Amino acid sequence: MEEFIKFIKTIVAIDDFDLQLIISKCRTRKIPKGKLILRKGQISRQYFFIISGGTRFFYELNGQENTTWVNFKNEFFTEISSLSTQKPTRFNIEAIEDTELVVVDKNDMDFLYAHIPMWEEFGRKIFEGMVVRMIDQILNFQTLSAEERYLGFLKNPEMIQKIPIKQLAAVLGITPNALSRIRKNVR
Repeated sequence: MEEFIKFIKTIVAIDDFDLQLIISKCRTRKIPKGKLILRKGQISRQYFFIISGGTRFFYELNGQENTTWVNFKNEFFTEISSLSTQKPTRFNIEAIEDTELVVVDKNDMDFLYAHIPMWEEFGRKIFEGMVVRMIDQILNFQTLSAEERYLGFLKNPEMIQKIPIKQLAAVLGITPNALSRIRKNVR
């Protein structure tokens, strides 16, 4: 939980009383590599913060897994399209390595937002950052070549080291063979 507390304090200034209330609504959960955190068709009811490890969002189409998003240490995530509407998710969320999470139930998060103004600010800042990342990803798909997208990923060595080639190719929107050619050309 110490990592989580440090992370919170990097985003907002929060007093110890409020911080203790926040922590009282959290629990930790360890997920082994390859285990699903959320399965397609389930309804998302939790927010997650990654203490260690990583996760990926993926969907299946024509027998193929398509990775759309990855998260690593010190990132919040949830399947917001399911969480906010309480409709079944279209995604699977899987631990791509042994992962330790802080888990906050939606009801508890709503309580914290209603009672701690700094926590609401924290949530806003987290989701603004996530939206910026999503916009960047969409814009990159529309304006950059596959090689340029890959070169952008090289700036985040954790992604390159921890995501299998097949999943990295899916995130880049290309085939594993195309990624192999790009990697060969970049060396």
